[in-house]
Amino acid sequence: MHTKNTAYSILDLAIVSKGHSLQDTFKHSLELAQAAEEAGYTRYWLAEHHNSDGIGSSATSILIGKIAEGTKHIRVGSGGIMLPNHSPLIIAEQFGTLGILYPNRIDLGLGRAPGTDKETALAIRPDFYQATLAFPGNVQQIQNYFSLDNINERVCATVAEGVDVPIYILGSSTDSAHLAAKKGLPYAFASHFATPQLMAVLDIYRREFQPSEVLDKPYTMAGINIIVADTNEEAEQISTSLYRRVISLLTGKRDFIQPPTAMTEELRAMQQHPSVQHMLKYTFVGNKETVKQQVQAFIEETQIDELIVATHVYDGNDRIKSYQLFAEIMQELNNVS
Repeated sequence: MHTKNTAYSILDLAIVSKGHSLQDTFKHSLELAQAAEEAGYTRYWLAEHHNSDGIGSSATSILIGKIAEGTKHIRVGSGGIMLPNHSPLIIAEQFGTLGILYPNRIDLGLGRAPGTDKETALAIRPDFYQATLAFPGNVQQIQNYFSLDNINERVCATVAEGVDVPIYILGSSTDSAHLAAKKGLPYAFASHFATPQLMAVLDIYRREFQPSEVLDKPYTMAGINIIVADTNEEAEQISTSLYRRVISLLTGKRDFIQPPTAMTEELRAMQQHPSVQHMLKYTFVGNKETVKQQVQAFIEETQIDELIVATHVYDGNDRIKSYQLFAEIMQELNNVS
């Protein structure tokens, strides 16, 4: 039985809707973050992706600064920085700078995937595969750069030393669970698209967790897809944009998010396709009561500390409303527990 309050946060990819500009997209991300702050969300994270027409969050640290500048107290961070794409020193300098500009509000989530296709990963970094193998050591390097103990080293990130920027390990496989547990860091699993291993990785992380300076017991976050509207029918209709987007991704197309359509029999059949189910198992669509029941069951099954929510719909107002209704659901669930 669920007995604790569950934090709730937002994962934003700066999704670009068809017919909208990137300027529109970034403006909407800021409006969403401001609405999230009002609605009691804990944090607002931006993901790093590259070479995709429909995703605008490629220069992640710059967007984090924009969102932090336009909000007052919500935590803002990366979900995540794809570390093999970057030099650990540069990331420490970027996030140290953000941590100085917006004290006690910046999170650094670190992932090992490229956030793109193979060709683009190699364009970012020709030795990408080797860089992924170096991920555990690179995480440690970043921790060193943020530590005051690093002050006497030959290479320093002077803007990061002693700055309070919590590090989170992000993952979509068991490797990341072992690493987060070993380092005693909070762990966020990408169950909004990598669904089959969720329970296994939570078990690994909790079982192997070693207390650290930053955390004395495991802290888990799980990604879910949420689309909430006034009625089940409306939610189902606006969810067609998400399903069409996933089908496009599975067929190798990187397109803008499309306007919603009627839920056709063909689309309903495609929803049941194993590949779509594989990606969207933890996708909860409906009115408040429908989604509340689904989310309550998910929390009870996973005993998760924090939900991080992605809402991929076409219209910005529908998106903000969905997040506001979801906040009401979480407040009701937390009050009940």
